[in-house]
Amino acid sequence: MAEQAGLEGSQPVDLLKHPSGIVPTLQNIVSTVNLDCKLDLKAIALQARNAEYNPKRFAAVIMRIREPKTTALIFASGKMVCTGAKSEQQSKLAARKYARIIQKLGFPAKFKDFKVQNIVGSCDVKFPIRLEGLAYSHGAFSSVSDKL
Repeated sequence: MAEQAGLEGSQPVDLLKHPSGIVPTLQNIVSTVNLDCKLDLKAIALQARNAEYNPKRFAAVIMRIREPKTTALIFASGKMVCTGAKSEQQSKLAARKYARIIQKLGFPAKFKDFKVQNIVGSCDVKFPIRLEGLAYSHGAFSSVSDKL
């Protein structure tokens, strides 16, 4: 095994896998799944205590579970978006738990086409990053917003 480098109180880093000694920490996984049935969102919101539904504000039921700590957006079409998990496995487990809740409410929900859509990670690179220079040098891989 390669020489080990410590990283802020975390596990030692395998320098063969991560020569820089920098390992990103996963912050959020966004996944989607198709429950493959139409859903009555009002009925779901009234029967599930961990759900909120305000159709004037947003056209989905917002449901939360504690373990893994995640939030699901459940649409009348049967499509679901799961956010907040810290790993791909946790995201899939959470999505399965939401599907099971929907099944227990009497809907013929399935678990089709699970897909991780986005992964957010962060790390300390131990030096300042000049964002404008980075965007200029790597224009094909970046976009600049002046909205802030």
